Amino acid sequence: MENKVRARAVISGRVQGVFFRLETKNAAARYGVFGWVKNQRDGTVAAVFEGSKENVDSILAWCKQGPPYAKVLNVDVTWEENKGEFNGFEVTY
Repeated sequence: MENKVRARAVISGRVQGVFFRLETKNAAARYGVFGWVKNQRDGTVAAVFEGSKENVDSILAWCKQGPPYAKVLNVDVTWEENKGEFNGFEVTY
């Protein structure tokens, strides 16, 4: 069985109003990663990603760049125990 991981990320910079959440959802579909992404009141974007270590690493690398109009300054990642609680990827509010 493939080892699954879970990462919680807080992305800062110019990450709101640049389609970051939608593009993260699209990237999650490409990488086969489950979880959620949402805007935070402080201007950051928070996300939880679950999947294989390779796929979660791939989407975290994507987050460091983001969509074309984003200017990512930092991606703060916290590794957590995988809970396997998601069966898709959602933009939450």
